[in-house]
Amino acid sequence: MISKFQVAYKNLLRKRTRSILTLIGIALSAWVLVSLLGFNQGYESALNKDIDNMGFQMMIMAKGCPYEAATMMLKGGTGLRYMKESIIDNIVNEPEVDKITPMLMQAVFDPNKGESGGISAYLGVDPRSFSEMKPFLTFRQGGWFVNEDSYEAVMGYEAAELEQRETGDMILIPEKNIQLKVAGILSRTGTQDDGTIFVPLRTVQKIFDRSGELTTIGIKVKKDADSTLLEEKLYKLPDVQIVSLAEVKHTIMKLISTAKVMVLSIAIIAIMIAMVGVINTVLMSVLERLKEFGILKTIGAMPWDIFTLVWIETLILFTTGGILGIVLALLLSRVADIVIRQILPYAPSGGLVVINLKLILITLAIILFIGLLSGLYPAWKAGRVRPLEAIRSDV
Repeated sequence: MISKFQVAYKNLLRKRTRSILTLIGIALSAWVLVSLLGFNQGYESALNKDIDNMGFQMMIMAKGCPYEAATMMLKGGTGLRYMKESIIDNIVNEPEVDKITPMLMQAVFDPNKGESGGISAYLGVDPRSFSEMKPFLTFRQGGWFVNEDSYEAVMGYEAAELEQRETGDMILIPEKNIQLKVAGILSRTGTQDDGTIFVPLRTVQKIFDRSGELTTIGIKVKKDADSTLLEEKLYKLPDVQIVSLAEVKHTIMKLISTAKVMVLSIAIIAIMIAMVGVINTVLMSVLERLKEFGILKTIGAMPWDIFTLVWIETLILFTTGGILGIVLALLLSRVADIVIRQILPYAPSGGLVVINLKLILITLAIILFIGLLSGLYPAWKAGRVRPLEAIRSDV
């Protein structure tokens, strides 16, 4: 078997340019395939992480488009709607409710963000209930503001890095000409919290003239409670909508399903092109070596020996190309992540293309299976060569 591999390898080297071009085609196909599978795995994992890091299983907000609600839930989107703070009284006494946390989000254009400016997100929160909902939040510096109406702020990791702020520094709210003292800076979480500036709820209501108003109420459901029953009760509240995490996940996965289908189609086309290319390469090699196969048969080689020799050439091409494609996918996973975020601007935080050992082995198995199929016809063609006709052939 070792000698057959050596012979097959040397045969591929006879036409190096053709073999290299074929390898490139296989490698590109493998790259597309493993990146697609990594995206399918990474996106859902990142989405689940973002949802888990929210700290609550349900949200109440003013009536509007559910897609906007999902965006606000995960990314702090604009197009905010408001509801009365008194709605809390209708929620806290429900037996299924464990904890709630009121929030008021305000998005302000900041001309100092980048070359063309950007949006700064200020989230008014009750530090006690909010920190109970998100106990995993840790501080790089300082801590939560103590007073519910103080002019202080807790900055997410990225927000602090962007503005180069430390605890004790002052930050200015654009358009309002009001300064806040930085009470704390959060450690990196890999979620939307990294880019958020947290301010006491009463302070945000006062600064933005939104007294008695909220944009969101986060609800943590009791462990053994029936969340469906709670949803049915909350749906009866006027002028609000309920968004559960399951609903948000379903909505976002539905939005990206079209993109997944398109990428999968591209991967299938790329693999088919690579498959045809390999069949063509190996078949041309077979036709060029008919006399050689005829001579081998005259000295005792069996059809199966010729068949396996050609089949091994195909496996070498696909194995080498598959490994190169996987390495390429690993090296360019960050680039693929950036490109996907450009296409899907509201993608969840964290890595969107996750390539692990299991995924690598699955991809390699798929590539090798395709290689086995691709090599069947050329190998069968070579095995059927008749010695005398092959020796007399002018090919």
